[in-house]
Amino acid sequence: MKELVIVSGKGGTGKTSIAASLAVLAGRAVLADCDVDAPNLALVLGTQTEHTQPFSGGVEARIEPDRCTACGRCAEACRFDAIRSEGSPNGGSGATYRVDALACEGCGVCELVCPSDAVTLTEVQTGQWFISRTAQGPMVHARLRPAAENSGKLVSLVRREARSQAAKHGLELILVDGPPGIGCPVIASINSADGALVVTEPSRSGLHDLKRICELTAHFRIPTWVCVNKFDLSENLTGLIEREAEQLGARTVGRISYSPSVTAAQLAGTTVVERGDGCVVKQTEALWSVVREALFEKPG
Repeated sequence: MKELVIVSGKGGTGKTSIAASLAVLAGRAVLADCDVDAPNLALVLGTQTEHTQPFSGGVEARIEPDRCTACGRCAEACRFDAIRSEGSPNGGSGATYRVDALACEGCGVCELVCPSDAVTLTEVQTGQWFISRTAQGPMVHARLRPAAENSGKLVSLVRREARSQAAKHGLELILVDGPPGIGCPVIASINSADGALVVTEPSRSGLHDLKRICELTAHFRIPTWVCVNKFDLSENLTGLIEREAEQLGARTVGRISYSPSVTAAQLAGTTVVERGDGCVVKQTEALWSVVREALFEKPG
């Protein structure tokens, strides 16, 4: 079983469009959308959801008013100013306390210091994950609630379920559409993968962020390949990017031209290899041929 992660140092490089095209060219594979903060691979490939599961990214403190003695120790101990005093329930003379859910970090200190066991920590649903069916094979994807945390934990769950689907269906390839950047969800996406395809663009910001993502994959000793999307917008910068990638230990495996057919395919809800001009289709096919050979090559 091989796992290829398609990533980019920044958003907007065409990573998901290329990932979707590679999924079509691969024929049968398990697909995983690990961009849990902004998942859109399903929009390109089309899915039929078969299984939905809630995701809990942490815990949240809650105060039971009937048990609260208004001693204030929880508020004093809270470093996040998440516990506020308010009027006493049932018309009593004392105050009671409540937890501001947006400010609570779920650290549990309030529960520890409460002398009356009025504080409980409860799991909070911060998103959902799905198993869906596509024409290319099963897809595991997820959606994190806006502003919710623990995206790395959700990404790890998606990858784990993708490997389970691969074993269940006897598929030898997992294609992962990773998140942009170099943060926690990206690390969770690439760790222990068999290869990373970095999609970049010929711009100064593309060059800068290519360096960052290649340094990250090098840290984890993951074979790294680079594709320059819309390369003909600046062939000088494309050459500079390819030289920089080589110095960073990454191999350039493809160039894809700028083409309005990519936008037309997106508007039609399909991939460019299914509805695109001959040039871009051939370039994408050549890219997949090189990446597939590198991914499945036998050592020695």
